[in-house]
Amino acid sequence: MITILIVDDHPVVRDGLAAVLATQPDLQVVGAAGTSSAALREVAAQQPDVVLMDLQLPDLDGIATTAAIREHHPRTRVVVLTSYDTDADIIAAIEAGAVGYLLKDADRDQLCAAIRAASNGTSALSPAVAAKVLSRMRGEHGPALSSREIEVLTAAARGQANKQIAKALHVSEATVKTHLLHIYTKLGVEDRTAAVATALDKGIIRLG
Repeated sequence: MITILIVDDHPVVRDGLAAVLATQPDLQVVGAAGTSSAALREVAAQQPDVVLMDLQLPDLDGIATTAAIREHHPRTRVVVLTSYDTDADIIAAIEAGAVGYLLKDADRDQLCAAIRAASNGTSALSPAVAAKVLSRMRGEHGPALSSREIEVLTAAARGQANKQIAKALHVSEATVKTHLLHIYTKLGVEDRTAAVATALDKGIIRLG
């Protein structure tokens, strides 16, 4: 039996997922949480095999929560279940330790298959996400931005000046400027405004 904890800030989503998973004889929902703090308490108490993790939580986001779970409960696998499919979210989730990344339009068979794969330690990506990852690895849309470049560009998109970005990332302003120049080259643009517009259009970054 594969035990599962559902983490989502919407009660109707938690109830819906629990109902879907209850139809599977080898899957058992052992808990649900609507916040990061509640999720961490439930993981410690239930020691589930798999956590279904939303990215948008009211206290700590799903990325940080995933990292905390992987640090303190390495046997528990995390599958992100979200509406967001930007490069920034996908990369951050994988770097935080998630073994799966599904979009909320996934059907029941995809969801259950992803949980079973995660339980076995296998990667579980939705087709759309897998295509993005493969495209990124192959460089089909030009050189891919690094995770740090995505951080810098996201901060720039939020209106932060180089000095603010440098302080937040604990680097020098010169380093921030270098990252921005690399970003411009990779995206084929000449300035910050064009870089932000291009990245948003291509789903490389997300605001909000």
